[in-house]
Amino acid sequence: MADYWIEWVSLLLRWLHVITAIAWIGSSFYFVWLDLSLRKAEHLPKGVHGESWSVHGGGFYHVRKYLVAPEAMPKELHWFKYESYFTWISGFSLLVVTYYWGAQVFLIDPSVADLSIQQAVGLSLGSLAAGWIIYDGLCKTPAGKDLRVLGLLVYAVVVLAAYGFSEIFSSRAALLHVGALVATWMTGNVFFIIIPNQKKVVASLNQGKTPDPALGLQAKQRSTHNNYLTLPVLFMMLSNHYPMTFVGEDLWILVALVVLIGAIIRDYFNAGHAGANGFRVRWQWPVASVLVLTLAFWAKPPSVALEASYRINDNEVQMLVTTHCTGCHAAQPTTPGFFSPPKGVILETLADVEKYKQQIYAQSVASRAMPPGNMTQMTQEEREILGGWIENH
Repeated sequence: MADYWIEWVSLLLRWLHVITAIAWIGSSFYFVWLDLSLRKAEHLPKGVHGESWSVHGGGFYHVRKYLVAPEAMPKELHWFKYESYFTWISGFSLLVVTYYWGAQVFLIDPSVADLSIQQAVGLSLGSLAAGWIIYDGLCKTPAGKDLRVLGLLVYAVVVLAAYGFSEIFSSRAALLHVGALVATWMTGNVFFIIIPNQKKVVASLNQGKTPDPALGLQAKQRSTHNNYLTLPVLFMMLSNHYPMTFVGEDLWILVALVVLIGAIIRDYFNAGHAGANGFRVRWQWPVASVLVLTLAFWAKPPSVALEASYRINDNEVQMLVTTHCTGCHAAQPTTPGFFSPPKGVILETLADVEKYKQQIYAQSVASRAMPPGNMTQMTQEEREILGGWIENH
């Protein structure tokens, strides 16, 4: 019965996570657009960098941005922070419910590293904390004054993290942890840097002091990172539904390409919002398209090949499915942590295998996504036998 309630908790947390992520990403993209769409005008008050006019929902909006802050604070000031906080809280809660609670199924792969549940969870928590310390430290070094140099260093840390995670966790968990690490940086930027700096600026104004411009520059540095890292994080969070993205031998190559593709696409929108034209907004999509095709061909699994003399019989396939699939994919699953068959897929008979053969091929033959963490120790030969049977039916 506990598994039933865990599934409900997981569903509600996932729902909350999607809602808060939409709110955070939506407001983030809006302010990136707004910041880059500001235009200067002669009539603007002192300290105003630019203004923007827009229309939405039947109304007109007039927005101005101060380089540091206005001379006096308004009575009401809206803070954009809780979207970020609750996106991280709900995401981390999902990590706990799915990957920590079900560590033996989703987090640990004995063929990668023979870890206990305590060791795996400890490494997960420790890596997220250490990752923030490393990232935050890099941003505060002299290299942080040059956004391009810092960007390359952060890119290298993400790729190295992908390699490290792939050496200790299951492939699915490894890619998700890269996304969780970067998402932790993004919310950490909001919680530890951007909002505290803005509060210091407000406090200075209320005390009649001139705010320190460095506070705004530091917040802008972290906001830029959040802007360029959003699309890669979204890809990594969605990837656990698509096994072809996380079953390759070199996960770090996929991560390197995904981060690059996401950053290039964001650069296109950033340049367009700023009013750029010509080559400045024409190179991104062709380059991103070539990289996506490169990624797709690189991730393509090898074809399954059996010796011509090998004959596959139905009983052998039925035994394979019963041994490696039915524990989870049964009307009443026997594998701990499963209250109902995942996605409603039941694999108890050959007719069931025939019905879901394309999904089985994708999950267990073309990739090694199933069984999760290869907990039943399915061999490559068994995968090839299953694949050969599917190809002939």
